[in-house]
Amino acid sequence: MRYFDTHAHIGLIVDDPIEQLIVIQEARQASVSRLVSICNSLHDFVRVYENLKSASNVYHAVGVSPSEVQNPGKNWMQIIEKSVRLPRVVAVGEIGLDYYRRFGDKKSQIELFISQLDLAAKLDMPVIIHNRDAGHDILDILKERLPPKGGVLHCYSEDALYAQKALKLNLYFSFAGNLTYRNAKNLHETIGVLPPERILIESESPFMVPADYRGKRNMPKYLPLTACCLADMLGMDDEELSSILWENANRFFGLPND
Repeated sequence: MRYFDTHAHIGLIVDDPIEQLIVIQEARQASVSRLVSICNSLHDFVRVYENLKSASNVYHAVGVSPSEVQNPGKNWMQIIEKSVRLPRVVAVGEIGLDYYRRFGDKKSQIELFISQLDLAAKLDMPVIIHNRDAGHDILDILKERLPPKGGVLHCYSEDALYAQKALKLNLYFSFAGNLTYRNAKNLHETIGVLPPERILIESESPFMVPADYRGKRNMPKYLPLTACCLADMLGMDDEELSSILWENANRFFGLPND
């Protein structure tokens, strides 16, 4: 079996470049053969990308998250355009809306989100979408501006009804360690309405640790626990599901299945 961690904040797990490579090595030993490194700021992207240049199984997304809306950086659009040409950069993200933390104001967040969606369309890249307490606005915007390559609703947090609406768009649904929580009824119900070929999994490390490790810092190596929980919900064996998830992730990011 092999797994694809579609969303890991490697730079937030540890700062040291050597320790970051150890995190990735430990993930590989746990059958997490590929992962996508996510950074909230363009400054962090440059630093982590340089640290992980030698890790051929690590891919990257580049974008400005809503947390950086008040200071996206000078010439941020040009930096993204340049960065997507680098080896193993596979998506624009994470981008989106976060009304829970109240980063800046809604208008500024929406403008930044739309600008990056349009940029991803221009660059022919998929997008990784952050949504916190902003589901209605996210879906309305995506109906008009989702890039042709589609997107993924990362660390899915809405309910089954929302998923049924989102299924009409070229979107994937990614689940993190909170899927393993007994009280995550909205996520469990959502799994029941999704076709398996539209599902991804992620660690969202160092956040959203699976139930067996609650209280600890999350790591990509814990991803198989989320996959095992998902397999039980879908009535599949672990190997069958791992193959489906692997193909889904590679298809979304435009990577070979080998």
